[in-house]
Amino acid sequence: MIQIEIGKNDKGQRLDRFLKKYFDRAPLSLIYKMIRKDVKVNGRRAKQQTMLDEGDVLAVYISEEQACKLHSDRSVREKKRISTGRQFTVIFENKEMLVVSKPFGLLTHGDKKEKKNTLANQVAGYLQDKGEYDPAAEQTFRPSPVNRLDRNTTGLVIFGKTAAATRRLAEEIRTRDGIGKYYLTIVKGRVIGEMVLDDALVKDEEANRVSAAQMSGATDEKEQAKRSVTIIRPLAAARIGLSGSETVFTLVEAELVTGRTHQIRVHLAGAGHPIVGDSKYGDRRVNRYFKEKFDLSTQLLHAARLEFECGDDIMKVTAPLPKKFAKIKEALFG
Repeated sequence: MIQIEIGKNDKGQRLDRFLKKYFDRAPLSLIYKMIRKDVKVNGRRAKQQTMLDEGDVLAVYISEEQACKLHSDRSVREKKRISTGRQFTVIFENKEMLVVSKPFGLLTHGDKKEKKNTLANQVAGYLQDKGEYDPAAEQTFRPSPVNRLDRNTTGLVIFGKTAAATRRLAEEIRTRDGIGKYYLTIVKGRVIGEMVLDDALVKDEEANRVSAAQMSGATDEKEQAKRSVTIIRPLAAARIGLSGSETVFTLVEAELVTGRTHQIRVHLAGAGHPIVGDSKYGDRRVNRYFKEKFDLSTQLLHAARLEFECGDDIMKVTAPLPKKFAKIKEALFG
């Protein structure tokens, strides 16, 4: 038998979700089997949805050897510091949350190709250096982003410093209550007046591509589709000569009401206003021009502003435009 005491950053979780994180190498089927047969909370059997509180003691009736096989090597988490550089900029910070500006090319989370040098790891190292995060003292908690940007999208990302703050912030984003997210981008064509883009989007995981669902089509696609809403507001427009003819481009603000993969890019492309530089959903002729003129090789999309409640006040935090975005904006719109 092993015993696990629930700490302050473990409380407020369901039993099954805590065990999934703690025994991160165990298949789900084993987790649920353990709950049925091998786990007691404070000496009593518990259900998978049992909510854990600080000071609760879990008795797990497996051997130390088996526990070690199911639980990631603690020696990795107990290193003196997380050895990553720091590419982000701190924009806002208090006891519960941290807002940083992510640069171009940095993953928010790891993927199959890159697991170490990520924004999440860099922020964990930053908080560890400040003495606000001790991985050796935590069983499941790690400072985590509550919103996510694509590798080549720049700008603001929110991190919770505690498990309770992370859950609260994630819930505010999920329910669209309390946090406003605003992006800047440049698109092809003239955008006249505010547009509300409202579609059901579905993601092709294998191709990493998103499209509007055909709601009259296959049942699987309809079931996977998620409602997605973006509000577009034009800020400035300019004409430039492109391949022998004039083309209008518009600087727009995109308010992200929901937060789906590639949402702004897909919505704007579907509305006939593809983002400049977007190789996946954009206009090849436009992209070629911006590549030749400004050496732009990816979508020009920046998470520029967040608005959220902080006590009785509404905080507005902004991230300056990256140098290349600022240069293109100045060249087109002055």
